[in-house]
Amino acid sequence: MLRLLNIEFHKLKHNRASRVLTLIYFVLLTSIALIAAIKFDIGPIKFHLAEQGIFNFPYIWHFNTYMASIFKFFLLLVIVSMMANEYSNKTLKQNLIDGLSKKEFILSKFYTVLVFAAISTLFVFVVSLILGLIYSDYNELSIIFSDLEYLLAFFIKLTAFFSFGLFMGILVKRSAFAVGGILVWLFVESIFKGFLFWKFNSDNLDTNNQVNSDLSTISVNDIMQFFPLESMSNLIKQPFTRLNAVQSVGKQIGENFSQDFSVHWYQIAIASAWIFIFIYASYALLKKRDL
Repeated sequence: MLRLLNIEFHKLKHNRASRVLTLIYFVLLTSIALIAAIKFDIGPIKFHLAEQGIFNFPYIWHFNTYMASIFKFFLLLVIVSMMANEYSNKTLKQNLIDGLSKKEFILSKFYTVLVFAAISTLFVFVVSLILGLIYSDYNELSIIFSDLEYLLAFFIKLTAFFSFGLFMGILVKRSAFAVGGILVWLFVESIFKGFLFWKFNSDNLDTNNQVNSDLSTISVNDIMQFFPLESMSNLIKQPFTRLNAVQSVGKQIGENFSQDFSVHWYQIAIASAWIFIFIYASYALLKKRDL
């Protein structure tokens, strides 16, 4: 494993674009801390975002992993360009000539994906812990280290997303087309999800032509949870309506923001299954090709 990782990081070290994108990614992760500096002082109105509870334990684990996952696109570019460079620079063929098997080649890429995901998770953990210790109203150990399943969900989400990028990079051999392929897949999933909502809504009209929206939502989500990008999205749901301030405003205007924000084992299982599918498909595709 260390030998394979050493090969990959040697390539990345000499790729300026990959170094720049990786640096940007971790700078953006650090920038989450800048949210604490957001203040609005307009006359009698004083608003400090950090005082609204976003950095309270254990909520911070949910909030920061959700925000950090938005920046995963930058590391995706590193993954797909890493694969595209293997074809354009002919290093893939050279590695195989030098004795690296196709299985070892795919494993070297997958190990790199795991390392990127693990370092990102550790980085978010450290940043969140520091911010929480500074701003949180709750500092008991039992509270600080509760809800850490969001970090596991974050790790699985990144691994699945980067594995998807690795597969697309092998499939189309060009980084721009690989990223474009992922965006097209996102568009296809969104269109299909919209179609399902329309279909269930039209099928569940009662005699008064009122839509049974609860049945529609449950049915659509039950189907969409098995799609790759949707399964990754389900791991960490939006945290904003979980805030007490938002809940209070919702009650005042008659809105119910109740939602299941938990990380469930079956969601991790589905995303993990897609990781296996993407890596195995990458190996099968590479094995089939005549390089």
